[in-house]
Amino acid sequence: MKLLRPSLTQLIFVGMAIGLLVGWLLPDIAVTLRPLSTIFIRLIKCLIAPLLFSTLVVGIAGHGDLKQVGRMAVKSLVYFEIITTLALIVGLVAVNIVKPGVGVHLQAAENVSEIVAKKQTFGEVITHIIPQSIVQAAAEGEVLQIVVFTVLFSLAVSTIPQAKRQTILSFCDALAETMFKLTGIVMKYAPIGVGAAIAVTVGHRGLSVLLNLGLLILTLYGALLVFILGVLLPVVIVSRVPLRAFIAAVREPALIAFSTTSSEAALPKAFQNMESLGIPRRIVSFVLPTGYSFNLDGSTLYLSLASLFVAQAAGVEMPIGTQILMMVTLMLTSKGVAGVPRASLVILAGTLSSFGLPLEGVAVILGVDEILDMGRTATNLIGNCLATAVIARWEGELAPAGK
Repeated sequence: MKLLRPSLTQLIFVGMAIGLLVGWLLPDIAVTLRPLSTIFIRLIKCLIAPLLFSTLVVGIAGHGDLKQVGRMAVKSLVYFEIITTLALIVGLVAVNIVKPGVGVHLQAAENVSEIVAKKQTFGEVITHIIPQSIVQAAAEGEVLQIVVFTVLFSLAVSTIPQAKRQTILSFCDALAETMFKLTGIVMKYAPIGVGAAIAVTVGHRGLSVLLNLGLLILTLYGALLVFILGVLLPVVIVSRVPLRAFIAAVREPALIAFSTTSSEAALPKAFQNMESLGIPRRIVSFVLPTGYSFNLDGSTLYLSLASLFVAQAAGVEMPIGTQILMMVTLMLTSKGVAGVPRASLVILAGTLSSFGLPLEGVAVILGVDEILDMGRTATNLIGNCLATAVIARWEGELAPAGK
C-alpha cells in the first residue's frame, strides 16, 4: 500500500492541476477560493520569525566562531553580486534578441502613480533593514530585519556566562525542532493552498491573458530557463553540489514559490530540505534568509528585461551604453527591498522614471504580472537554495546528503 501513497510533490502537482481547471472552467467560483490560499500563506508566515530566530541563535551563539559569521557574510555578498549581475545580463540579452516590446501600445492606468509613490531612496533602503521593533518586523514578515536583530542578539548571547548562555541555547534548540515539526504539519495543507492560489490567479486573469503580451511571458520564461541552465547549473557542477539531491531538495519549495508567488511561503520547507541535503543549520539559517534580500536572481533578470521591454514598446532607442548604465542602476536599486509590496514593480517604476521612459509601461506589465511573478519567484527560491549549498561547500561543510 505504501507504493500507492503519493508524495507531497505529487499532491502539489495534483492541486495545481485542479486549480488550473477550476480557474479556467469556473472563474467565478475560483476567485472565491482566495481565503484557502491566504490561510496557507499566513500559516507559513507565522513560522518564519521563530524559525529564523531559533536557528540563527543556536547557529551563531552555539557555534562560538564569530569569525565564521563574518567570513560567510563576505562570501555570501560576493556570490550574490556576481550571480545577480549575470541574471541582469541574461535579461538584457534576451530582450534585445526577441524584442517583445515592439508593436505593443502603451496605455495609461490609474494605479501607476500609486506604485511610483512607493519608490524608496537609497537611504531609506539602508535604514529599512534595521528594525525599530522585532515584534513589528515579525508581524510584517520583514525577513532581513529579523536576521539583523537575531545576529546582534546572538552576538550578545555569546558574551554572557556559560550557564546562562546554555539556558538560552537549549530553549532555542528546542524551539527550532518544534518549528520544524510544525512546518511538517502545515505542509500537509500545501496541496489545497497551492491549488487555490492557482485557481485564483487563472480565474482572476483568465487564460486569455496568456495571448495578450504572450511574447513577453515567453521571453521571460525562456530567459529564466537559460539562466538556470547556463548559470546555475554550471555553478552546481563547479561547486560539486550533488545535482540529483539538490533537485530533489528544491523541487517542493520551488513548486510552492511558483504557485503562491511568495518566496516566504516556501522558506520553512526550503530550510528543512537544505538541512537534509547535508548543510549545517547555522549556514542555512544565515545564508538563505539573507539571500531573500540580496540574491533575487529571478527578479533582477525580470527587471532588466522589463525595462527594455517598456523602451521597445514606447519606440525609444536605447544605445548599449545607456543599457549598461541602466544595468548598473538596477544592480544597486534591486538590493534590500524585498519587504516592499510589489517590490519589483516599485524598482521598475523608479528605473523607468530615472531614464525618461513612460511609466505607462508598468500598467501594461501589470496585466500579466501575476504570471511573470510565478517564474521569477521560483527562480529566486532556487537561486537562494543553491547559494546556501555553495557557501557550505566554500566553508568545507557540505556533508553527504542525509548525514
